[in-house]
Amino acid sequence: MKARDQVPSASCGLTHESHKKDVEQVYLRCSEGSIEWMYPTGALIVNLRPNTSPASYKHLTVCIKPFKDSAGANIYLEKTGELKLLVRDGDRSPGKVYCFGYDQGGLFIEATPQQDISRKITGFQYELMSKGMASDLHTVSAPCRPCSDTEVLLAVCTSDFVIRGSIQDVTNEAEEQESIIHVGVNKLYRQKSKVFQLTGESGNWRGQIKTPLECGVKPGDGDFLFTGRMHFGEARLGCAPRFKDFQRMYKEAKDKGLNPCEIGPD
Repeated sequence: MKARDQVPSASCGLTHESHKKDVEQVYLRCSEGSIEWMYPTGALIVNLRPNTSPASYKHLTVCIKPFKDSAGANIYLEKTGELKLLVRDGDRSPGKVYCFGYDQGGLFIEATPQQDISRKITGFQYELMSKGMASDLHTVSAPCRPCSDTEVLLAVCTSDFVIRGSIQDVTNEAEEQESIIHVGVNKLYRQKSKVFQLTGESGNWRGQIKTPLECGVKPGDGDFLFTGRMHFGEARLGCAPRFKDFQRMYKEAKDKGLNPCEIGPD
């Protein structure tokens, strides 16, 4: 077994090989990372124990994203001996993310009967986040709904990235039900990860943002204010008004003393 820690992102990597015990337990104290269970047999209990006060656990959401080729085990949510199936062995849903409240239980991974386990590896990425962040990322009822003025102004203050830019191109991934927005950056206000970078050829800032395919994003003229969060290493689109609309919202809020944070809108 080997683990890898990164500071300050508190990311863990775990590669685990089965032993003869029927049920084994592992403990992870990082807020994000990945697990690979090689040649799965028996069962594996994954205990996530983040380095925060236990009193804050009830405010956490756990999300897992199975690897594309993950196979050999079912993944359950377990609490007080009761199991709820999260991911069935062989379920091929590329890019699908499964989320649940930290207080709903832990992860119980049970190997499925196999004639040949030598080629099987069960694996997934995981993240722990506040319930507010998780709801931003998984607005199931209306993932493509335009943001209100208040939501835009709040997103500017709380998002992992905030940029002014234009849509250069859109790539649709039908299998993953995702659209990849290729963005040309005119002004970078904030980013927590290096998603938007200077390109060697033109010297311009560029990057990619993902959004559900059903939102029907298309290339178009004009600048937008792109906001959003990082999720499993990818930039996910949040609020994205036209930049001229954001300028209006910001000025109106500032004149009334209602803007939640300061940002240069020009």
